[in-house]
Amino acid sequence: MKRLTRQKDQDTQSKEETTEREGTQTCPECESSSLTRSPDESEISCEACGLIIEEEVIDRGPEWRAFNAAERDSKSRVGAPTTQTMHDKGLTTTIDWKNKDAYGRSLSSDKRSQMNRLRKWQERIRTKDAGERNLQFALSETDRMASALGVPRSVREVASVLYRRALDEDLIRGRSIEGVATSTLYAACRMEGIPRSLDEVAAVSRVNRMEIGRTYRYISQELGLEMEPVNPKKYVPRFCSELDLPEEVQAKANEIIDTTAEQGMLSGKSPTGYAAAAIYASALLCNEKKTQKEVADVAQVTEVTIRNRYQEQISAMGLPN
Repeated sequence: MKRLTRQKDQDTQSKEETTEREGTQTCPECESSSLTRSPDESEISCEACGLIIEEEVIDRGPEWRAFNAAERDSKSRVGAPTTQTMHDKGLTTTIDWKNKDAYGRSLSSDKRSQMNRLRKWQERIRTKDAGERNLQFALSETDRMASALGVPRSVREVASVLYRRALDEDLIRGRSIEGVATSTLYAACRMEGIPRSLDEVAAVSRVNRMEIGRTYRYISQELGLEMEPVNPKKYVPRFCSELDLPEEVQAKANEIIDTTAEQGMLSGKSPTGYAAAAIYASALLCNEKKTQKEVADVAQVTEVTIRNRYQEQISAMGLPN
């Protein structure tokens, strides 16, 4: 009886120690909280003293190994993750366009005709009504424009979520699908900190700039999107890269923007024009001659805008013209 009681006490103490270690995540040797798992998740060690705290941890990964992306895809037994960029979130199946069987052999003519009919019906039944067809078209337009703008996948996901929210709140009624899709993409770019100017978005869209701006203001107001003004410094790296300017010019342009913005000169100014003028001024100061036309073409602003902003920035910096 005493032995059973002693064994229970030891088990309880062991459980308490394990719970305490997992809850606080500290090293029992040096009491450091910097614990790391090995790449194969087989052990937990302390970065400070190197003590192995736990080993032979259960590996919850796959039992196979892959050394490149193609091999990993071929061995994977699950499908792609769900995504908001597709109207059905990627849950439906797709019939491959290659007319080959599982062994890589070409299909006969009868089988090819049968597969073509199956593809046609598969494409038809993926959308059950006009609403889903419109959503499919809008998300495909968003994906097309995002690819043309060169924005990452996260921006496309955010734009798709915004469009679905606008659709749920019936904000699309009376407006074009392309206009709402473009405005949500523009809003997503600003929310993710990868700004694209309205002219750049309008260049890849099928609607004009005025409609995009009007729809964007309406969507952002109705959805309660709290958009902060775009910082001109976010445009500087991209513009400098396209102009093939060194890091010195980029740093000087950021300095000009910071100094002049502290004096309240940024209020009411276009961020792209302001960034372009700062790049033009910094290029002159660093002996990297770029014409106003070259900078204006990259920033998609007029040369008059660059001249006006340039004069204001130089005067604020106390530099001679």
